[in-house]
Amino acid sequence: MRAATAPDAVRRASALEVLRVFLGLGMRAFGGPVAHLGYFREEFVVRRRWLPEASYAELLALCQFLPGPASSQVGFAIGLRHGGYAGALCAWLGFTLPSALLMTSFALIAASVDSVAQLGVLHGLQLVAVVIVAQAVLGMARTLCPDVARAGVAVLALAVALQLRGLAGQMLVMVVGALLGALLCRRAAFGTAEVAAAGFPVSRRAGGVALALFVGLLLALPLLQRGLHSGPLGLFSAFYRSGALVFGGGHVVLPLLRTAFVPPGWVSDAQFLAGYGAAQALPGPLFSFAAYLGAIARPGGHRLAGAALGLLGIFLPGMLVLVAALPLWRALASRAAARAALLGVNAAVVGLLAAALYDPVWVSAVHSCADGALVSAGFALLLLARWPPWLVVLLSACMGAALARAA
Repeated sequence: MRAATAPDAVRRASALEVLRVFLGLGMRAFGGPVAHLGYFREEFVVRRRWLPEASYAELLALCQFLPGPASSQVGFAIGLRHGGYAGALCAWLGFTLPSALLMTSFALIAASVDSVAQLGVLHGLQLVAVVIVAQAVLGMARTLCPDVARAGVAVLALAVALQLRGLAGQMLVMVVGALLGALLCRRAAFGTAEVAAAGFPVSRRAGGVALALFVGLLLALPLLQRGLHSGPLGLFSAFYRSGALVFGGGHVVLPLLRTAFVPPGWVSDAQFLAGYGAAQALPGPLFSFAAYLGAIARPGGHRLAGAALGLLGIFLPGMLVLVAALPLWRALASRAAARAALLGVNAAVVGLLAAALYDPVWVSAVHSCADGALVSAGFALLLLARWPPWLVVLLSACMGAALARAA
């Protein structure tokens, strides 16, 4: 089992296979970034065994530290690890394309949908997100917190994360987890593989080029766009700046996008909020909201070109900084002290996900005894009856619509 973490044992996949797998995830991964991580774990750790639990947790911890959409960065890195740069591109395309096409279509046409059924389906999808995240937390806790020390780190991380919200609390949890891991997990670290972070075909030179592009575009685009606020370059710059400066991803990027698009008059507040509401009901990354904004923004010109510029601009910085960080992460993971710290970080990640399971996942979804019963049923079907996740998602959506109509 330990040999599976060696670089030469990484299970390689064709770009087409990576595209097919991530396209399926992009069409059924409802529930927001935290739920996406649960879907990824189920697909790549449990079902396909493309990477071990420890590598997945370390990758998740790395992406939590970086600016950009954490769930999309995790998917991009998995595609990179198993399919090279072509696989990374296919992973991003597959996971992003379904929601991006739907958001672009929403910008082009006004669809008339039964609001009661629509809200019911959305609520059912929120409930199944509770199930997916709970399964991920339970599975990761079993693997990553096998002793008292790491279980204690996870519980401490949970307590801190529930008290300190936002980026500051998240960063504090990671740092404390690393320090406690370095102190308490040295003996456990000697039994771990030194190459859990290996397998990514990214050289130091490639990482340096990615970092130079990330910083260069961040500094140069605002200078180049002066006098061109109403052109495509201004549009791309606004998206790139939002994607480069956001930590935590998902909903955190929305205030940045509103500041960039509403005050200049590129979109109205009503248009912005309508697109945000639609994005909540769709699978895939919330950053696909950029396709909607790019398609309706007044300086965008052609609507489809604006949608493409929005997607490229908002996702590009997060992917560049991830490629830049991977060689450094691999170098750190080869040191025994760093591996001990990573064990603590892995346990802290379990605590962070457990905190997210409560708030916002549980708090925003479960409002009644019927909701609790539906979550319990979904958990039993997924964990005990071993139903496939897509079937549990479909059942929850239908039950949500039925409950909404009966209310």
